[in-house]
Amino acid sequence: MASDAWISSSMPYLRPAEGGRGDAWGQEAAARGRRGTQRVLHAGEVSAPAVVARLLGLEDGDTVVVRRRIMYLDEEPCELTDSYYPADIAAGTGLAGTAKIRGGAVALLAELGHVGRQVREDVTARMPDVEERELLRTGAEEPMLCLERVVLDEADRAIQADLITMPAQRQRLRYELRMG
Repeated sequence: MASDAWISSSMPYLRPAEGGRGDAWGQEAAARGRRGTQRVLHAGEVSAPAVVARLLGLEDGDTVVVRRRIMYLDEEPCELTDSYYPADIAAGTGLAGTAKIRGGAVALLAELGHVGRQVREDVTARMPDVEERELLRTGAEEPMLCLERVVLDEADRAIQADLITMPAQRQRLRYELRMG
């Protein structure tokens, strides 16, 4: 593993950004003396791909809201993140637009009455497709880590699903679990 690999924990992305300003990615990067930015590639209503329907407990093709972003660390692309929300939660809200969301998407979800209480993540690896290589500026032989995340509220309803693609050699995922 490269010695400059980014060590990431999911926890900052599961609760509103501290102070209600900025976003979790920018705050996490700044805390390490780096600059984390993002660009929204697309936002709006789409038909749920099969994996998203499965994660959100919907039927294939049901309408969902997506925010597709490319994340940058010190101006270098480091992650593709597609966040999906059930349409009955997100349609007509800032989640369906390309503008920055004050405090981040998790803060807006909380304002709308949807607070995450449980998260499930699955991590796999695969080779990138052409679009991923171009957006992340990687070679054809550089594997990707793919993280599927679903956030559930206190009623066990899925309120958010994330599909995240990252160059494996630039990442180290960290999981810390409290026992008991």
